[in-house]
Amino acid sequence: MDLNKEIKKLEQVHLQKPQKVFSMYLNTDPSDPDQQGGEWKIHLKNGLNNFESYLQEDGDSDEKRNYWAVKEKVEQFIEENEQHFAKSVVLFATADDTVWFAERFQMPVKTEFYWEETPVLDQLNEMQEKFPRTGIILTQKNQIKLIDAQLGSLNDTQLFELDLDTDDWRQHQGPHRAQPSMGSGGAKNTKQDQFQERFEANRYRWYKSVAPKLDKLAKDYGWEKIYMVGDKEELKDLQDNMNKEADEMVNKNLLDHEEMKVIDEVVQ
Repeated sequence: MDLNKEIKKLEQVHLQKPQKVFSMYLNTDPSDPDQQGGEWKIHLKNGLNNFESYLQEDGDSDEKRNYWAVKEKVEQFIEENEQHFAKSVVLFATADDTVWFAERFQMPVKTEFYWEETPVLDQLNEMQEKFPRTGIILTQKNQIKLIDAQLGSLNDTQLFELDLDTDDWRQHQGPHRAQPSMGSGGAKNTKQDQFQERFEANRYRWYKSVAPKLDKLAKDYGWEKIYMVGDKEELKDLQDNMNKEADEMVNKNLLDHEEMKVIDEVVQ
């Protein structure tokens, strides 16, 4: 999802009665002390019912019908997706489906509901500013992993693995944790030593050959912020050969860690 594009589309929405757009920010964070018993369900029910009660008194039958249509769509989305909720749900909807944006996020929000002529985008804009489209590049010798993330959520993963026989980098998409085979016992230690010596001797050249591919992916993903994570010397060689500048260097070995844990540790 290109959130910048979605926000621009939502900014263009200006309706007139009886058409209105429903905006919802729902805190579903299970780690929130106020959410331990799934209180978000009560907040959702109350939020939806409050508008219904107000419209019953207001007397505009067309607007009431539009709201009921939206309420039904919202309840259906919640029912179909609640098993997969993370920290928040952000939703914008109209009765005629000209507006429908419903996403689960790994970032917290303050629960709010609106029924107005325009979408209320304050919190979504704040989330985007705090966690724009972000790239995390992790190095670990002959492996380099790229994590594409936004608003605390994982979008994609790429892994480059150096083929020591051909000196070529193989690219894999999605989670991948291959390790070079070093044999076993004494042979394993000897092979590790040989690999270490060869890697140190060729590291700069090898990283130089993969750097253009990383730059291209950074451009394709539209990263607005880049973190590089790994051994200090490896990061220096890689950064020296990349056009894209890292916003932050993190001297930790996290390549084999689960992607969401990496995002939580490095970015938030």
